[in-house]
Amino acid sequence: MSVVLNRPLTLETPVEAADGAGGLTISWVPLGVVWGEVRASSGRETAGEEVQVASVNYRITVRGAVVGSPQRPRPEQRFRDGARIFLILAVTERDASAAYLTCFAREEEPT
Repeated sequence: MSVVLNRPLTLETPVEAADGAGGLTISWVPLGVVWGEVRASSGRETAGEEVQVASVNYRITVRGAVVGSPQRPRPEQRFRDGARIFLILAVTERDASAAYLTCFAREEEPT
């Protein structure tokens, strides 16, 4: 199956900072833009604290990068596509040549 990297995605990483009241806040820092192929794989609806949440899982394919490289996505980072957010759950090589990576991600939206 061919790969079509046709969507610019901003790779973001979380950064914790003290909130001044003894807790932490998380902000998201962009690391750069990567081109990817985004494919929905499954979806479900779950109960959040106060609302129903629709959760859709995606397989996002990006160019390969060696482990430890800042261009290689990691779990707990996320991709941003405009207002859409894809939280990265796991990353693996797509095939033995490691030319591409498959990022298993989740998009959640309140319903």
